[in-house]
Amino acid sequence: MDNNLAIAFLSIFVLLLGFTVVNLFREVFKSRRLESSMSRLRKKLSNEKGTAQEYYELASIYSEKKIFTQAIALFQKALKAAEEEAEETTAPIYNGLGYAYFCQEQYDLAIRQYKEALKLKPDYVSALNNLGHAYEKKNLMNQSLEMYEQALKIEPNNAIAKRRAESLRRLVSA
Repeated sequence: MDNNLAIAFLSIFVLLLGFTVVNLFREVFKSRRLESSMSRLRKKLSNEKGTAQEYYELASIYSEKKIFTQAIALFQKALKAAEEEAEETTAPIYNGLGYAYFCQEQYDLAIRQYKEALKLKPDYVSALNNLGHAYEKKNLMNQSLEMYEQALKIEPNNAIAKRRAESLRRLVSA
């Protein structure tokens, strides 16, 4: 009996250790991939003018690393490059710029960027969710609820919009 208990504990320990090692390696590879992409893009963009996509990718990496001031500058360069390239896909750039402002608690600027993204792509669910969240932070609960409900009209199974809309309905009706 004691032997079986020891084997069970040892098996659980080995499984937990294996799970931890796998997750650690996944994070290391993800980090290396990000660092490699960041290094390549920084080198290229320091030597020559980049495309909107390249600025956007580098800005997204900086956002993921929580280096928002540099991300904002790069998102703005991406917008400028997109204008010069006459590119139609600037909605994600505006959304990313809004996110960077949001993370710096500059909610008015974030709201402006999310609205720009939605002007270009009215069914952009991520921008609707983000705009709803920004309105929430500004205590504009009715506008926030409206954004989440719009997101649910486009994507009825959107977990974020469902959860936030339910919470806000209770709050607004109280």
